[in-house]
Amino acid sequence: MFREKKQKGSKRGAYVFTVRKHPEKGIMSVILGSVSMLSIGAAVYLTCRNGGTAKPQYGAAVFLVTLYALTGLTLGVFSRMEKDNYYLFPHLGIGLNFLSLAMVSMILYAGI
Repeated sequence: MFREKKQKGSKRGAYVFTVRKHPEKGIMSVILGSVSMLSIGAAVYLTCRNGGTAKPQYGAAVFLVTLYALTGLTLGVFSRMEKDNYYLFPHLGIGLNFLSLAMVSMILYAGI
């Protein structure tokens, strides 16, 4: 939780302590995005393995994926707006959830 910082005119580095942390909302956003991506992948794989006919359970799973992705996207945006945090997990969560929403949109568009 500390960073080494070089000062001008000084040969030695000084340690600057910080209160930055990884936000819990960002970590939850990544978890929801990962679950969404895995669920969509499983539904598409099982549908292809079944000869292209999707069971109603797969549709229900993709509907829940949409809810998870919307929740994860909201959590990622809110954690990105917080100050004094590391932004790795919020950015990763926003990307994963946006990608899963895009995949659901492509599935719906292909079905129409």
